[in-house]
Amino acid sequence: MTFLVTTVTANAPVGRFIVEHLLDLGRKVRTLSLDPASANLPPADILAGDLGDARGIKAALHGVEAVFLPAVVRGFAKTFLAAAREAGVRRIVFQSSGAVGQDNRIGAIHAGLEQQIRASGLEWTFLRLAIGSGDPLQWAFDVPGQLAAGDVVRGPYARAATSPVHPADLAAAVVACLTAPEHAGQIYDVTGPASLTHAEQITLIGQVLGRPLTYEELEPPVARRAISPHAPADVLFADWEEHLDVPAHLTATLQHLIDRPLHSPTAWAADLASRLRSAGAW
Repeated sequence: MTFLVTTVTANAPVGRFIVEHLLDLGRKVRTLSLDPASANLPPADILAGDLGDARGIKAALHGVEAVFLPAVVRGFAKTFLAAAREAGVRRIVFQSSGAVGQDNRIGAIHAGLEQQIRASGLEWTFLRLAIGSGDPLQWAFDVPGQLAAGDVVRGPYARAATSPVHPADLAAAVVACLTAPEHAGQIYDVTGPASLTHAEQITLIGQVLGRPLTYEELEPPVARRAISPHAPADVLFADWEEHLDVPAHLTATLQHLIDRPLHSPTAWAADLASRLRSAGAW
């Protein structure tokens, strides 16, 4: 049995951990990346390709039984799903969004993708990652760039709580869903194991780095203008405002799917700091 792991970016940590885990289990793994030359992935059958490229997808899917799809943009589904059926793929594990069911564009996009996957006739499992569990503060406000410039991170709502997920834990859940048939047809709501405010996250990262990091609040209108050109500000701000001085919603999904203890918040911060160092953020 061969598994196909697709990655949105070359250095996506979840994809790397999925590949490592499958290889450790002795499984055959193929990866599809837009930029294999710079992919931070273990030794595997790494192919260059795009999910919407019919020719590349056909080659990538040859002999594959199960596929991991990360949260992706619209436009790939029709081509990819047709190729998957033709190639004999049995199962798709899709990293969807916890915004499904909410009245916003992120929820609508992922709901549409889920519907197309359901209609494909393939087995499927949906892992709906909560909005606040994908480290939105880190990418929406370029925390790596801010840390490269100094010890102050500026963003909105210091007391807004989220539940960051260690990528190795999410990867282990994906592998469980890829390899165990009982997860077919299941929808799992995924969060991290602990509720942490924005300020607490930055403090943890500082402790790991041995730096006196502080979090400085930006006024919401200023922060919204800063990220609106390149991030779904309405969705993020709605989630942050809902959890302002309110603990993040937590689920036991990851622990249910994984047969080991989950990583602690400190381990999450250490992993993030290590990746930022490797990327030359400071």
